[in-house]
Amino acid sequence: MTVGMFDSFITRYWFSFEAKEIWSDIQTLQTWLDVEAALAEAQARLGVIPADVAPVIKEACRHERFDTERLSCEISHAQHPFVPVLRQLEEFTGEPAAGYIHWGATTQNIFDTTASLQMKATHALIDSSLVRIESALSKMATKHRDTLQAGRTHGQHALPMTFGFKVAGWLEEVRRDRQRLQDRLKSSFVASLGGAIGTFAAMGEKGPAVEAEMAAILDLEPAILPMRSSYDRVSDYVCALALFAGTAEKIAQDIVFMQRTEIGEIEEAFHMGKVGSSTMAQKRNPSTALMLISLCRMTSARLPLVVGSMVRMDEGDSSASNVSDVAIPEVGILGASIAATLDRLIDGLDVHVEAMSKNAGITNGLIVSEAAMMQLSDRIGRHHAHHLLYEAAQRSVMEGVAFTQAIAEHPRMAGHDMVTLNVSGYTGESGTLVDRLAGINEDL
Repeated sequence: MTVGMFDSFITRYWFSFEAKEIWSDIQTLQTWLDVEAALAEAQARLGVIPADVAPVIKEACRHERFDTERLSCEISHAQHPFVPVLRQLEEFTGEPAAGYIHWGATTQNIFDTTASLQMKATHALIDSSLVRIESALSKMATKHRDTLQAGRTHGQHALPMTFGFKVAGWLEEVRRDRQRLQDRLKSSFVASLGGAIGTFAAMGEKGPAVEAEMAAILDLEPAILPMRSSYDRVSDYVCALALFAGTAEKIAQDIVFMQRTEIGEIEEAFHMGKVGSSTMAQKRNPSTALMLISLCRMTSARLPLVVGSMVRMDEGDSSASNVSDVAIPEVGILGASIAATLDRLIDGLDVHVEAMSKNAGITNGLIVSEAAMMQLSDRIGRHHAHHLLYEAAQRSVMEGVAFTQAIAEHPRMAGHDMVTLNVSGYTGESGTLVDRLAGINEDL
């Protein structure tokens, strides 16, 4: 029986298979064992434990040898998540090596270091997706550098722009998100080995050196001050991941809006067999974008759990670490799934250039009222120009006359030359900004 969104036959396709493998029970167990093996190797190198026991411990650290059903029963009985693992590992290792397993460490040292390794692997998935997203958005922005589109504020036409300009905005946010995540990875996910409360008491003066050596073996940075009550570093990365989720949700919302039947400016990938409704055969829903929005909301909902788990009583508090131990795997899977889904969504977009151009012209010229105001401001002052154009615009809307006609017939226009309105010619620096921002990044 499967329970939960990651394994349900209904929803499991939403989530990155590779990320689920990284955070699976078996891989988590193996990574716990990898950390124990690295700990033994580091201690052997520094003379903390006999050199000949480290290879024996490492050989025993293979998940295939463990009885996971027995582990489940014993964890439930012991009400401790790791001691039963150590007991089986001791059996496989034998004497005298068994006496040197987990030397000077505590469970949270192993769990936190394991989470660092798993998140590092997950970040590699996220970053590979972001590389592809950046490349696709750069190409799309350049291709549509001059594709006319209505710019909107508050759901209403504002000024003309180009679709390339809009995509460049998506691109710049994604780039900032990628940089934030890269900047935080090493400092957020470190190797921790301070013992019961983080003072290295069990290993004495060699403790910090063991932590540094273990970190080097695992290709992580050492915590240096591995206080169990500190969780701001992980929270920092998760906050950056939540910002990326916000970017992805915004892009998806834009696509949902532009795919509305009445707008029809863009459409996500469609294939025969993709169904929008069990009763309305015509439906071609933006299902990928909608699923992406759902993933982003689920990620944002977990941010308070992670940040809240920073508040830890004394020098160790399982009421907080229990929450983070459960939340971080979910955050990792969700983060990788968001990146993969956004990658797929962007790659399959179909842009309807004609619809964009048509929509930009549906207001009878009202979309360039600012252009008219700038022309009139030199003649009658900006404040008078705004008042005149306001009245002309409302007449255009209510009576359905062209905006230029409403302006020309306004009493205050008597004796003044007519303003010229050109929707496609009032996109500002859209094209120039695309040229500046949408070049393919050399690091991609």
